[in-house]
Amino acid sequence: SESRVQGIGAEGKIPLVPPFAQGDEGGFHCKGAGMSEKVFEALRGRAKDEPYAKMLGLELLKVDDGYALVRMTFTERHRNIYGRCHGGALFSLVDEAFQFASNSSGRIEIALNVNVSYMKAPDEGDVLQAEAKLLNRSRRVSHFLIDVRNLSGELMASCQATACRRDDPLPFL
Repeated sequence: SESRVQGIGAEGKIPLVPPFAQGDEGGFHCKGAGMSEKVFEALRGRAKDEPYAKMLGLELLKVDDGYALVRMTFTERHRNIYGRCHGGALFSLVDEAFQFASNSSGRIEIALNVNVSYMKAPDEGDVLQAEAKLLNRSRRVSHFLIDVRNLSGELMASCQATACRRDDPLPFL
């Protein structure tokens, strides 16, 4: 059965529910599979050393089959010319979650389209979380929904993203 994140809890935290697993035709397996754990561990290791993510203060909190949760605190370095959060910083947060959710299959997935709608500008100091969830995965294409929320649960941005799936395994496995 399919599981979903239900929203922000009373403690201001997003409860994490493992996403569903598909059969072999979907290209990925349930979390308990040995290959999946190898992929997740490799992705977590790569996230810690990614220069661009470090520069922006992006932190991978969770990766699972078709799922990723990434955090960023809005600080001075993310400001645009108006003193608000730069749209590129929010896009980078979205893209970071998309990158890990799509590549969690262990195959190289390359972005084809990323469409972001900005709903509300965060306040300085807001802790933002981008949650990427797989909507559909075929042999060659995968589709994701990525929402950015602050810890109060307010929707800052929403994204639909599509990736092309290659047959090649991730080169760092």
